[in-house]
Amino acid sequence: MQTQPTILRPPRLAPGARVALVAPAGPLLERDDLIRGVALAEALGFAPELGAHAAKRHGYLAGRDEERLADLQHALADPRIDAVWCLRGGYGVTRILDRLDMAPLRTRPKALVGFSDITALLLAAHASAGLVTFHGPVARRPMTAFTRRGFERALASPEAAGLLETLPVPQGVLVPTENRIATITDGVAAGRLIGGNLSLLHCLIGTPWFPRLEGAILFLEDVSEKLYAVDRMLAHLRSIGAFTNLAGVAIGRFTDLTRGGADGALGLDEVLATYFGPLRVPVAAGFPIGHLDDQWTLPIGVEAELDATQGRLSLLEAAVQ
Repeated sequence: MQTQPTILRPPRLAPGARVALVAPAGPLLERDDLIRGVALAEALGFAPELGAHAAKRHGYLAGRDEERLADLQHALADPRIDAVWCLRGGYGVTRILDRLDMAPLRTRPKALVGFSDITALLLAAHASAGLVTFHGPVARRPMTAFTRRGFERALASPEAAGLLETLPVPQGVLVPTENRIATITDGVAAGRLIGGNLSLLHCLIGTPWFPRLEGAILFLEDVSEKLYAVDRMLAHLRSIGAFTNLAGVAIGRFTDLTRGGADGALGLDEVLATYFGPLRVPVAAGFPIGHLDDQWTLPIGVEAELDATQGRLSLLEAAVQ
């Protein structure tokens, strides 16, 4: 694991900010994805610049490695670009990370935004340059009012510290489950926010970009995984000592999770309790993180406070300057 570099905060995104729209992972399957990404950036007041190869397709990739790398490297290095917003996740970032030069981010910090497969880019930029990066919506998807509030608060406001908004729990239900935050281990903890997609965090084990987790509040999400595979990834992370000195754990949503098979089933809560319960640190699950219409934009690398008892997460400092 690398020594943590000095934390760099990108400038806030003011109206007219030039935002590069790139596809460094999976392909855009519909032409409207590009149109929608540009329209969304414009609706938010930004000046979008579409990557030269963003519309390319090469099997399950948005163009060949050299093409995706060229778009991403140009966006990182061009001093006119204020932020890099990924159009989608999918798969492909880990194929080009070893050739990506992060040095321009040290002299010209800029916001990097996305989630899912983009987790690898976010964690690599944070590990390599100390840059605060943003686990948040991709540009091709429609943006709900909830998601927009969190996006603009994280990226456009230097006064963004404070309690993060949670989704309402349905009224009139005797025992509501939708949007409820479940406490696994009571308590309150503070630490740097680090995390993202579990599969991608797991992919970075043994690389220069695996994050330092000592004293961190780890957040995790995933999609379309089998529960035994989630169990296996958590077991591997535990075996390398990744969880030993965590301050707390904030679990997002594991959407489209396959819980059982011919051999039987466990519950996700049982699996989470197996790995995080013995740590005796605050742990809660169900936060709006992950493959959801309503999702948070979480800044990686900033100090936060997790109140697992009350199901709350607060930023203790702004993510932008």
